[in-house]
Amino acid sequence: MGMHIVIAGAGDMGYHLAEQLSFDNKDITLIDTERDVLDYVASKLDVMVIEGDATSIDVLQQANVQRASMVLAVTTSEKTNIVTAVLAKQLGAKRVMARVRNHSYLNEENLPYFNNLGIDNLISPTMLCSREIFNMIENSSFTEVFDFGSGKLNIVGITLDQFSPLVNQRIMDTKSDPIYEDIRIIAIVRDQKTMIPRGSTIIRNNDHVYFISNKKNTETIQEVLGQKKVKIKNIMIIGGDDMAVTTAIKLQDKYRVTLVNKDKERCKWLAEHLPDTLVINGDYKNIEMLVEEGLEQMDAFLALTESSETNIITSLSAKNHGVYKTIAHVDTREYIHISHSIGVDSLINKKLVAANEISRYLKKGTVEAVSGIYGVDAEFIQYSVNKNNRLTKYPLRALHFPETAIVAGVIRGNEVFIPDGDFLLQMNDKAIVLALPEAKLPLEKLFH
Repeated sequence: MGMHIVIAGAGDMGYHLAEQLSFDNKDITLIDTERDVLDYVASKLDVMVIEGDATSIDVLQQANVQRASMVLAVTTSEKTNIVTAVLAKQLGAKRVMARVRNHSYLNEENLPYFNNLGIDNLISPTMLCSREIFNMIENSSFTEVFDFGSGKLNIVGITLDQFSPLVNQRIMDTKSDPIYEDIRIIAIVRDQKTMIPRGSTIIRNNDHVYFISNKKNTETIQEVLGQKKVKIKNIMIIGGDDMAVTTAIKLQDKYRVTLVNKDKERCKWLAEHLPDTLVINGDYKNIEMLVEEGLEQMDAFLALTESSETNIITSLSAKNHGVYKTIAHVDTREYIHISHSIGVDSLINKKLVAANEISRYLKKGTVEAVSGIYGVDAEFIQYSVNKNNRLTKYPLRALHFPETAIVAGVIRGNEVFIPDGDFLLQMNDKAIVLALPEAKLPLEKLFH
């Protein structure tokens, strides 16, 4: 067996991690106190399950933490996670990570306390989510934005409408346009299926298309698509828990933020803690009320309440009232897959964001970064070329890449390339590969 990984907590986040990691044939043990949750997981995934309290030394030993490469404590209780991580490390686990809620724990100056206890990483889904929302607002014409090589290469996702000049064109017909030297379509999501396009693929109305470009050409994509760039100034957030607060804190310096919450007492607290945000007490399910509070003048609407349904429905209403960019937080996995077809611009799910972040830490040595995409079963994997072998002797087209993968970009020192079939990799190149799950094993063989 390869890596042994122990996950404490079989809720959404633990489940999602186990699912992502089981693709990579890792040996995974999941601990949870609830039998029915474990039965569900065991029926769906190829993992070992143990019923018990993860803070118990017996239970941890039973899960073999002493030979674990990684222990992920991701239950909903912060205290359980910290105790589990500390004990697992004492028992011999190589690396341990704990999911936390308390933001002050994540301050740079406090991290050494946790490292001294043996905890290697702390992770807060809420903080990661706010960071992602902030990125989406900064790059508002796209539904997703990933950057690689500290921003040298961008990958952006966007849904095409019938007015887009690309619709009904074959990919190979776009090649003649010189504009496509620095941007390329690397994936298309259609009817919830991810396709890696070939030259003969025809682009359709409503396709959700991913482009890769070097930083300066991200603007070009907007020109090609005839998307107008909207400057975001006014943002309305509904909700009031942790995520809404963290997000408002991140946005209030740069944008005019209005936060609507239905609880009067909570609004007082929010107003004290968010000096640069306009806090309004009101029932956000009532769209007329939101309109009175300026919904139609908003450039962005963020639905961050605890109800996925409320978030989706209010976002759609906001869209109908002319709001340019809507982002809804959804907790249910089922909704994520239908996001692009419902009409909300972007759906975000904090457990998925966190699971993607963690799976980055877990990839083997040659892999430097991984990004999953919402509702898409492909991920971007960044490999480094660290020895001279077939990879550096033959052009890409001769390397027999799996059909379900594509080399999207290459970073070579300070240069970036968007390679075609004649491209030759060199030592120390970083190759960004978009791969569907079944391509992962052949890719590891190629890059090892």
